[in-house]
Amino acid sequence: MILEKGLKAESKTIVTEALTAEMMGSGDMSVFATPAMVALMENAAMRAVADALSEGQTTVGSAISTSHICPSKVGAEIIAEAELVEVEGRRLQFRVRAYDGERVIGEGEHTRFVVDKERFLAKLA
Repeated sequence: MILEKGLKAESKTIVTEALTAEMMGSGDMSVFATPAMVALMENAAMRAVADALSEGQTTVGSAISTSHICPSKVGAEIIAEAELVEVEGRRLQFRVRAYDGERVIGEGEHTRFVVDKERFLAKLA
């Protein structure tokens, strides 16, 4: 496993009715939901380091601190980007940002941990 600062990835989605605050239960308007934005940011962070992990490893999210500063309408394309900014053992710190076109709609920090998939799932037994 070689994880170095600077690894980046993007994740994209189109805002559908299913991704609105009204449908996700996080609000009562037909705009891109904050939980959907957070999930897109987490996906970008996961993808940023996926190719650098050893066989049988993955990452799991443990904390996220974000702001959702602008609404986005149904039909908008949202792009989330994540950059690995710190590696401390198994703890990975990312800077995350989401865009609706050129406009930043959200930003923050996200922490993930590298885990062995089998051992992690064994905790559920």
